Amino acid sequence: MPFIIDAHEDLACAMAEYQRDYNRSAAETRRLEENTLAPQRNGQTLLGWPDYQHGQVGLVIATLFQAPARYGKPWDTQVFKDTRDSRRNYQLQLDLYRRLADQHPDHFKIVKDKSALVDVLRPWLDNPADYPTLTHPVGLVISMEGVEGIESPREMEEWWEAGARLAGPVWAGTRWCGGTREHGGFTSEGRELLAVMADIGYILDVSHMDDPSVREALDRYEGPVIASHANCRALFKHTDSERQLTDEAIRRLVDRDGVMGVVPFNVFLVDDWKAGDDRRRVTLDHVVAHIDHICQIAGDARHAAIGTDFDGGFGWPEVPLEINTIADLPKLEGKLKERGYTADEINGIFHGNWQRILETHLPSA
Repeated sequence: MPFIIDAHEDLACAMAEYQRDYNRSAAETRRLEENTLAPQRNGQTLLGWPDYQHGQVGLVIATLFQAPARYGKPWDTQVFKDTRDSRRNYQLQLDLYRRLADQHPDHFKIVKDKSALVDVLRPWLDNPADYPTLTHPVGLVISMEGVEGIESPREMEEWWEAGARLAGPVWAGTRWCGGTREHGGFTSEGRELLAVMADIGYILDVSHMDDPSVREALDRYEGPVIASHANCRALFKHTDSERQLTDEAIRRLVDRDGVMGVVPFNVFLVDDWKAGDDRRRVTLDHVVAHIDHICQIAGDARHAAIGTDFDGGFGWPEVPLEINTIADLPKLEGKLKERGYTADEINGIFHGNWQRILETHLPSA
């Protein structure tokens, strides 16, 4: 069974907001949260260390995420009104990841460079996990999902030194560029941010950018570019949302040797799905359709991968029918085989394509 790299999980935000302990299984967390408001606000969790082991999930790109206060809910703590709020939230979330790795080194390891990447991935490549008899630590590569709250572009140096290796400038918009909720192209300050990020060595994530910003980022950014968690707009018949990528954007991402992580979230997979709808409408076949669409555009399977966005504002049962937790992602293997994908291609989609990006662009030890 191939192991999996998941390019987008909002772990620290959920730990800070709901005190989730990802050393527990998803089932145990659900039991503990049964009489709380957490499942209503963030969905029933899909994540837990035993579930990573069952699902062969060897590495996660784990986010630092906070929303602008104007888009927060009344109960949200991970929001910012100013740079002071932003710094406090980012530091809290970084500390949560460090504590997770320091206190549970057999469960989680933070990956900042190529040497640490090799150390984390080697056990998964050599021997699949067989929980509870044989287990491996899960690697955590830190990504900043939205940097709208930092004081200036040069502050990105500080977060790099603290361990961040990927960054998406925008979640909502529009200080740096247009985003999911506020549209417009890159500002002059946003162009400065791109130059600073490239000079430092960040992997740029175009997820959440609007169309003009995606185009300019792919033209302008001098470093590596990915879309950690975005689906294919062409597979929606009725949408005016710029949250998913156009075929043009996918082609240009492929031209940059980028990789795109498909999100197994029902709202991002089929038209007009909403919470409470019949789960039987959405299956892993819809996930594979988005993966296949990327591969057809690219002409190969080197640019499609997985970026679940799990625990990022949705959970079970807002995921395809066959998924109960992240442990069910390996079911995609059979679906991809049915579509004619080879073992090597499936390995690439499951981990190899993200592994290539990280091996190429993480700094040396």
